[in-house]
Amino acid sequence: MTLDTTLDWVTKDWAALLCLLPEGWREKAKELGALLRLRKIGSADELLRLLLLHVGYGVSLRQAVARAEHWGLPRISDVALFKRMRQSGAWLRWMCEELAEEMGGRSRWEVPGSQLRMIAVDGSDIVEPGATGSSWKLHYAIELPGLMCTHAEVTERSVGESLCRYPVKSGDLFTGDRGFCREGQVKHVLENGGHVLLRWHSTSMPLYRPGRKKALDVLGWLRKKAGGEGAQVDVRTKGGIALRLCALAVDERVAERERAKVRESARKQGRPPSAQSLELAGYIVLVTSLPAGEFGKERVFPLYRLRWQIELAFKRLKSLLEAGHVPKTDPASARAWMQAKMLTCLLIEKLLVESEVFSPWGFPLPGEQPLG
Repeated sequence: MTLDTTLDWVTKDWAALLCLLPEGWREKAKELGALLRLRKIGSADELLRLLLLHVGYGVSLRQAVARAEHWGLPRISDVALFKRMRQSGAWLRWMCEELAEEMGGRSRWEVPGSQLRMIAVDGSDIVEPGATGSSWKLHYAIELPGLMCTHAEVTERSVGESLCRYPVKSGDLFTGDRGFCREGQVKHVLENGGHVLLRWHSTSMPLYRPGRKKALDVLGWLRKKAGGEGAQVDVRTKGGIALRLCALAVDERVAERERAKVRESARKQGRPPSAQSLELAGYIVLVTSLPAGEFGKERVFPLYRLRWQIELAFKRLKSLLEAGHVPKTDPASARAWMQAKMLTCLLIEKLLVESEVFSPWGFPLPGEQPLG
């Protein structure tokens, strides 16, 4: 086996990498059970370097321990490293949460002309290649337009997407696709001081005009109002949450592409597409809690377009989250493996932020504060 001797981060650049980790990460290794026993691996530094060599570099456990011995790291077996990984899930998750919170709190981006911070959310399946591959769900949030991660969570694939999974701060504007358009999720954001801007889901969220008991015929309203520059109307949910419905007719070529997606989705589910879904494909229909005076429809649609940046972020993430060595049979080690992958991605993001102000020392100075 030929060993790669070019991994500077394993050796001489390791100190610079440690500067990116959240404060107290070594103490948390013991507190959260990653270092219950110190046999052969004597510190959190050694354990993290071994885990990142396996996961971040994308090699098997056996290849990782061979490389570790070559670089003077503790000599352990691949089985021992596997057991250490099983114990490290909570520790790795804590570091991911702390890094995401830190980077989200360092925001330099706001919705133009307001005090809102725009957060795009989405979920994606992470599947290891092969018939027996492990499957996980990544719940991810990024700040727009800065693209900085504010929340990352790995769960079993069966866990659904929900705004309730994300921490909300006063002034946050959450934007997402139809899967997040449910009354309970909207309520979670609003009760914590945030706002929503979501693609409307026709079956999950019936809408009513204020003071009326009969649900609004949205399709009928769209036919009359949504042409040209679009339209908006005040609505409420069944539970009484006040929102605004904003709609815009799309170009026929765009509409036909959307109808093709509707037909394909229905085909996979073994049913014919509904006439309502095919007609709705001709419109962009959004619901939002943003005030109409400050955020008229002419501002709402450009804001929602920014949400597509998270689709690009997932493409970048999946290129980094190569699922070639996810443990196939052990849920604890598989979850820890995914958390280590997320930690690698977050460290890369933080390194990009730090590189905006280049230092000839190559690492942050003690007590260094951001300028401005």
